[in-house]
Amino acid sequence: MEVLVVFTSFISEIMHLILHLDQTLTVWVEWMGPWLYLVMFLIIFAETGLVVTPFLPGDSLLFALGALAALGNGIQVEVMLPLLIVAAIIGDSLNYWIGSKMGPAVFKQEDSRFFKRSHLLKAQAFYDRYGAKAIILGRFVPIVRTFVPFVAGIGTMRYRSFIISNVAGAIVWISIFMIAGYYFGNLPAVKTNFHIVIFGVIGVSVLPIIIEYVRLRFKRA
Repeated sequence: MEVLVVFTSFISEIMHLILHLDQTLTVWVEWMGPWLYLVMFLIIFAETGLVVTPFLPGDSLLFALGALAALGNGIQVEVMLPLLIVAAIIGDSLNYWIGSKMGPAVFKQEDSRFFKRSHLLKAQAFYDRYGAKAIILGRFVPIVRTFVPFVAGIGTMRYRSFIISNVAGAIVWISIFMIAGYYFGNLPAVKTNFHIVIFGVIGVSVLPIIIEYVRLRFKRA
């Protein structure tokens, strides 16, 4: 029971962090200074590279970083953007390598506090549907982006195809959300309703998948 209370409290803190990223990051900039770059690198790396941390913020964090960079308060977008692209590429590459080493046996593993088999199965279905494009499209879907490279490593995807999709997906994903935050994050209406905008950002992030699904349905018809 005590573990459940601690876990619930942890999830609550994560949700509060995501919905108030603008406030949290402002405090972190003042507190950490240049070390913020390293912390952001590690967050993006962990979210994309470790299957036990799919709950970390991704799209919303990138949007908020772009918004703060536009204020000129210590975050340089020309430094942060390429740094996080590298973090995303390395993260997916590590995930692919771990998946290739663990093999199909991981699908038999039972749920634990840090591992949900259902997430893995959803990523497998996603990968089966979109193939190599799943590496790029998966970048825009929370949780799925953490597991898709892992599944690709378990499967038969050639590393050459993977790394091309990995690099392209990282560049597109990081650039879209950081640049959107940079140009739109500080509009008065956005700043006043930042938590609503964050939910909108998450919703927009799944649009590529919806478009691809509709396109496939029409193609089959």
